[in-house]
Amino acid sequence: MPVSKIISIGDEILIGQISNTNSQFIAEKLFSTGIPVKKIITIGDNKEELTAELDDSALNYDVTVITGGLGPTHDDITKPVMTEYFGDELILDENILENVRTIFKSRGIKMPEINKEQALVPKSAMIIWNRNGTAPGMYFEKEDKHYIALPGVPFEMKPMLTDSVIPMLREKYSDKIDYVLKSKTYLTTGISESVLFEIVGDIKQLTGDDKLAFLPSAAGVRLRVDIRATDEEHANAKLNAVENKLNEKIGKYVYGSNDDLLEEIIGKLLAEKNKTLSTAESCTGGLLASLITDISGSSKYFLGGVNVYSNESKVNILNVSNDLLVSKGAVSEETAVQMAVNSRKIFSSDYSLSITGIAGPEGGSEEKPVGLVYIGFASPEKQYAKQFLFGQRRDNNKLRSAKMALEILRKELLQI
Repeated sequence: MPVSKIISIGDEILIGQISNTNSQFIAEKLFSTGIPVKKIITIGDNKEELTAELDDSALNYDVTVITGGLGPTHDDITKPVMTEYFGDELILDENILENVRTIFKSRGIKMPEINKEQALVPKSAMIIWNRNGTAPGMYFEKEDKHYIALPGVPFEMKPMLTDSVIPMLREKYSDKIDYVLKSKTYLTTGISESVLFEIVGDIKQLTGDDKLAFLPSAAGVRLRVDIRATDEEHANAKLNAVENKLNEKIGKYVYGSNDDLLEEIIGKLLAEKNKTLSTAESCTGGLLASLITDISGSSKYFLGGVNVYSNESKVNILNVSNDLLVSKGAVSEETAVQMAVNSRKIFSSDYSLSITGIAGPEGGSEEKPVGLVYIGFASPEKQYAKQFLFGQRRDNNKLRSAKMALEILRKELLQI
């Protein structure tokens, strides 16, 4: 079985300036291809470190995927180091140079002279075309080992990997991979990891020799199922069997799979039912409306939202009763209900969601601690609010509040 390694290059990753999401994406694609990753490492923009890792790859790994360090500046070391490592030389590729010029022209920018460097490529390497940027990828093969260098920019790297690299690796290893790996992630919301684990029960009974992993986050718990089988048909059958068992146990908490977004699922349900939505937000500061409008076509069902952070704006814009705010407070079940009801009236929407709470880390009290959130719902048939206590982290509280509001609407739309 061929095995692989991922090298991420960049001082900005090591100092925590950016998140290394590339390795996660690459590992998932290699795993599903049948070339599991055995090592992931991040190094700085350093020639000696990259050379040492290439030596390690030559001894221990069949495939090495490198991201980062392919730009035109002095600290982009990947191309010169690999060219030297493989005893190659750089030549000018006129097609790449023309592509770089075209990209700058389309942006209305004169191409800096330094960007001509990106058209210099190793003579013996296979060049991987970059449709979304100026840095081409490189594919070296030596002594039946494969070394792929890709840009570090995710929206450039991802299509290069899926459209070019993965098909090439599948072809090269077609006679060495005698099994099929399937992976599917089930997305849940409105339930904690521990409760979910209890409901799922005996993992061995559910998946047999295959794997089930629980992956919690502020947005919900993901359940990833990894299946290994002798062929595609057998793998799909095993995956379907696990999915049926999961649906029996936790189906009402599952809103989608893999890359699905809760806000996208909500949008499809609203569009199918020809219903409209509005929002009224306080502690989330417009995050709920932002998530909803991240989805293309949301104007078909989202009529608008109000961000009423202060008590004055709640009264003046949303017509919340000042007496109610004095007697019950901005963070209360009654206020959340009135916010939802009045938002629905203002926008003439079928449904409305409201959020009011204490995001923290300041502002809490013994009676109303940090993380206390009320989420309101209003429709022609009913109006109510639910209380939640999310925790101490402001960012998590905002995200969990927005996601929980969407989950409340999902259950109403599906009548769960």
